[in-house]
Amino acid sequence: MGVRHSLIDLGPLRSSPRFRRLWIGRAFSGFGGQMTLVAVMFQVWQQTSSTVWTGLVGLAQAVPLIVFGLFVGSLIDRSDRRRFYLITTTGQAACSLLLAAQGFSGHVPAPGVLLLLAVQSCFVAGGGPVSRTFIPRLLPKNQLAAGLALNRISGQAALLLGPALGGLMLGWLGVGGCYLADAISFGLAFYGAFGLPPMPPDGESSRPGLRGVADGLAFLGRNATVRGALLTDLAVTVLSMSTSLFPLINAERFGNDPRTLGLFLTAIGSGGVIASLFSGTFTRLPRPGLVMLCGSATWGVAMALFGVSPNPWVGLAFLALAGAADTVAVVSRSTVVQLHTPNALLGRVFAAEQIVGQAGPDIGNLRGGLIAGATSGAAALVSGGLLSVAAVLLIGATTPAFRRTAPVTGGDTADDRTPVASQPAPTT
Repeated sequence: MGVRHSLIDLGPLRSSPRFRRLWIGRAFSGFGGQMTLVAVMFQVWQQTSSTVWTGLVGLAQAVPLIVFGLFVGSLIDRSDRRRFYLITTTGQAACSLLLAAQGFSGHVPAPGVLLLLAVQSCFVAGGGPVSRTFIPRLLPKNQLAAGLALNRISGQAALLLGPALGGLMLGWLGVGGCYLADAISFGLAFYGAFGLPPMPPDGESSRPGLRGVADGLAFLGRNATVRGALLTDLAVTVLSMSTSLFPLINAERFGNDPRTLGLFLTAIGSGGVIASLFSGTFTRLPRPGLVMLCGSATWGVAMALFGVSPNPWVGLAFLALAGAADTVAVVSRSTVVQLHTPNALLGRVFAAEQIVGQAGPDIGNLRGGLIAGATSGAAALVSGGLLSVAAVLLIGATTPAFRRTAPVTGGDTADDRTPVASQPAPTT
C-alpha cells in the first residue's frame, strides 16, 4: 500500500478518456519534435560546418516564444481554446511537412531551414500555453498534480529517447525521414484534440492588444502565490542553470573524457524520470508551494555539490539528484499556477510561464559562462547554486501566501466548481 501510494498516480488516465487521448497525442508529438530538432541540427551542420549556425537553431526556436508569447496568451483568452489548439497544431504539422519536403529535395539553404523552424515555433508559442488550459477542464482539482506529473514524464521520455530515435531515423531515411516522422506524429495530436469539447474561456474575455497583455501582467503583479512560483523558477534557472558549463567541468575535473560528458545530461534526465515514477510521494502533499521551494533549493545544493565533486560517479549522482529536484519543482510550480489562476487568464499566465521557462535557462547559461570565464567552471557552479538557494529562501520568507498554498481538497472539475483563483488574491 505504501509503495503504491508513492508511485506515479495513473488515475487521470483511467478516469478521463479525454485527458488520456490528449496525453497520448502530445506524448507522441513530443517524440516527433525531438527528432526534428536532431534533424535540423544535423542538416544545418552538414550545410555550414559552423557552430554559429548550429547555435542559431536554439535562437530560432526561442525568439518567437519570447516575442509573441504574451500577445498569443491574450489571444488564447479571447478564443475557443479547442479551436485555437487545432489551428496551432495544424500550423506545426504543416511546417513539419514543409521541412520534410525540403529535406528530401536538399535544395533549401540553412537560413531557409531556420526560417521554417522559426515559423513553426510561432505556432508552438500558442500551442504550448493553450494545451495547458485544458487540464483544469478535464480533471478534478485533486488530480491536477497527478495529471501534470504524467505530462512531465512523457516530456522527459521524449527528451531522453527522442534524440536517439532521431539518430536512427537519420541513418535510415535521412533528414527528410525525420521531418516526415514528426509530421505523422501530429496525427495522434489531432486524435487527442478532436476528442475535446468546445472550451471558451470562463468569465470576461481578454481585452485586445496591449490592454489584454497588461491585464495579465497586472494579475501576476498582485497575486503573490502565482508570482512567487514564477519568481522562484526564474531565480533558480538564472542563477544556477549552467548546463553550458558541462564541457568545461568535464575538462577541468574529469580528464575531458567524452564518455563522461555524454552522461551528464543523461543523469539529469534519469533523475527526473525516477522522480516522475515516484511522483505520488509529492503530488499528494498538501502544500505545493512549499514543495516547490524545497525542490528548487535541492536543485541549487545539488548543482553546487556537483561543482566540487572529486569523482565522476559522485558527480553523476548529484546531477541525478538535481534532475529529480527539478521535476519536483516543475510539477509543483505548475500545480500552484493551475490552482490559483482564473480560467479567463490561463492563456496569458501560461504564456508567461513558458517565457520564464525558455528565457531563464538561456540567461543562466550565459551567466555561468561569464562567471566561468572570469574564474573557473567549478566556481561558477558553486556560486550559482548557493545564490539560488539564498534566492529561494528569500522568496519563501517574503511570500507567505506562496509558501502556505492551501491544500487541494474535493473532487469537482473546473467546469462545475468555483476556481480557487476566483477568490480574493492573497497579497504580501
